[in-house]
Amino acid sequence: MPLSAFIPFTPGTLWRSIVRRSKHAIESGALHSIDTVATTIEARGVRFVIRQVSSLARKASERRRQGKQDERGERETPSADPFLPYDPDLFVADVSPTHVALLNKFNIVEHHLVIPTRAFEEQENLLGLADFEAWCACLAEFDGLGFYNGGDAAGASQRHKHMQILPLPLGLDGTGVPIETLFPDAQQGEQASTLPQLPFEHAFTWLTPSAPERAARVAFERYEALLDALDLGVERHDASACPPQRAPYSLLFTPRWMLLVPRTTECVEGISINALGFAGSLVVRDAAQMETIRQLGPFEVLRRVAREPGSGVSSE
Repeated sequence: MPLSAFIPFTPGTLWRSIVRRSKHAIESGALHSIDTVATTIEARGVRFVIRQVSSLARKASERRRQGKQDERGERETPSADPFLPYDPDLFVADVSPTHVALLNKFNIVEHHLVIPTRAFEEQENLLGLADFEAWCACLAEFDGLGFYNGGDAAGASQRHKHMQILPLPLGLDGTGVPIETLFPDAQQGEQASTLPQLPFEHAFTWLTPSAPERAARVAFERYEALLDALDLGVERHDASACPPQRAPYSLLFTPRWMLLVPRTTECVEGISINALGFAGSLVVRDAAQMETIRQLGPFEVLRRVAREPGSGVSSE
């Protein structure tokens, strides 16, 4: 789209646009909600939400029909980029000169928002200031959890760079983000720290909510600090540079905090774990996978896909 044709959404209107567009996408058949049955498993005071999907086959079948799957049935090829062009029935709003907001075609949670770049960028490139500007503009509109799957091993199924947002609460009991029950143990202040009860390598920081334009710069700087704390940072010439990441990672982001977890693999016993797992939300295909999580425990599942502690996080 030429910049002259770009008209960003008016502040205060995005949520209404999401609701209205969701209704249209359902009626047009563009949006395919995946039915689930949700339950909770408590571990270390966190009430994990586990959703058992009854129709994952529908998503796999759609991908096969369009010739998009690789040997795992998960990975999209550049020729099948769902964001170039995107389905107009899933379009919600123009966000910035570099990003648009779309509905997630295969949503498990209602009003799941996807924020891809207008031009193709690799999902395995680091996030830049423009990514956070678009993300923060959307997160300023409603209470939501932002998440990013940094690469194949972090659960990304698309090569085209895209951030995502789920509306809160995620918890079945009304808890905003289940993992937040551990946050009282977090060090105060906006420096990289850790959550003592997490049994895997990670970096955490508090954020101070502010206007979207300032929030984006601060969030980008804190993201850089978390990467550095985990020895994942790379040299950039400026905030617009998005070089390839050094390793896969999961990122959770709200206007109040940010959590980054280095990853080593996508799956445990065939169960795919993306960034939402570290928020306290997991998805299983069937009763056997549900039992696997019960037997191992949610934190052990997460530990097996994350990097082992060892490099340390500076708390200075």
